[in-house]
Amino acid sequence: MLYLCILKGTHNTEQKFVPNRQRLNKKKIINDPVYGFITLRSPLLFEIIEHRYFQRLRHIRQLGLGDFVYPGAVHTRFHHALGALHLMGRVLDNLRAKGVEISDHEYEAAQAAILLHDIGHGPFSHALEETLLRGIGHESLSYLFMDELNRHFSGDLSLALRIFRGAYPRTFFHQLVSSQLDIDRLDYLQRDSFCTGVVEGAIGVDRIIAMMQVKDDHLVIEEKGIYSIENFLHARRLMYWQVYLHKTAVSAERMLVNIIRRAQYLCQAGEALPATPALQTFLAHECSMEGFRQRPELLAQFGALDDNDIWGAIKYWRGHRDELLAELSDALLHRQLFRITLTAQPISKDQVNEVRQALVQQRGILQSEAAYLFSHGTVTNEAYVAEGQTINIARKDGSVMDIAQASDLPSIKAISKIVKKSYLCWPKNLSL
Repeated sequence: MLYLCILKGTHNTEQKFVPNRQRLNKKKIINDPVYGFITLRSPLLFEIIEHRYFQRLRHIRQLGLGDFVYPGAVHTRFHHALGALHLMGRVLDNLRAKGVEISDHEYEAAQAAILLHDIGHGPFSHALEETLLRGIGHESLSYLFMDELNRHFSGDLSLALRIFRGAYPRTFFHQLVSSQLDIDRLDYLQRDSFCTGVVEGAIGVDRIIAMMQVKDDHLVIEEKGIYSIENFLHARRLMYWQVYLHKTAVSAERMLVNIIRRAQYLCQAGEALPATPALQTFLAHECSMEGFRQRPELLAQFGALDDNDIWGAIKYWRGHRDELLAELSDALLHRQLFRITLTAQPISKDQVNEVRQALVQQRGILQSEAAYLFSHGTVTNEAYVAEGQTINIARKDGSVMDIAQASDLPSIKAISKIVKKSYLCWPKNLSL
């Protein structure tokens, strides 16, 4: 039997995919492990998903190195974006049923905005933002990608862009994309809880969606849904400590940060490092937002970067002649992680100096080199920090009140404060 496969596109990032929406005369259905069937009602949404920039999200894990703690945490940002698309549709259907006027164009644009809200994430996003893309947030890159895709799709994403950046006068659309109770958080809490098995992170998505309402073009929650919001905030706080800021995950991420920093140092010093062209670009040069705006090829290079570039390079680097890079790379590949202490008390300078001096003396290295073999800093848990984006409860008397005031639980008021913890990590074979 003979099979013939025809490639839909090419690996040339400059060649455009020519849409043919006339052929999409039926709805597309995707089976999701969390929600079941997800229906794509718009040909535009299908074409966005088909684009190489979006397909790249298949190769970027949602929780980065989270599977070092929870083996099931191997879901990707592709999964999350599709789940968010699905929830956005459910929210808009619910609001329409309650009499909120939402045009088909607004419906499609809101779904496109949430589908693309994370497209600016790179591999191991937070570690990348701290090293290769210092000072550049993924939100800014998401906007650049959306702007590029808008040109690609002849302006069909113009309204989605306005919603994404909060420039559309019907504020609730932007709140659904980015706020303290947005679709992003509803999906990632539900999905991350499901994939990690951390049941404390489960939230009542159905109930929260059913309780959403629009008042003066702002998103509110009906008073009878207040307990679901309390549970949502508690779940988010617990997920941060148990998953996102788990001390082992912090240790692994700090090792990755040190690996990338060492690779940058060597590369910029003229050392030949094996890496893909996309990764070489960002190792060799410090990038800024202005650079991305002035050099479109940078965005294309970033759009070719995913987890595989990083892991592939690390597998090569474990055999590199630079002992620090080789040691760190080999240790991360085999999950030989730094010992870590995570505490509510600040890490003192004396503690840091003790680790630094022990590395210098026991390893016979310079202090500048020792900096790659340990790490210290703080992590923060911001379960609910409104900063002008409160979760508002619509009371039966017509008034609107922030959840922190409307709730009768003292813990909700406590959650609204930022909690910081300090960490210090170092090689396990170091004697202190």
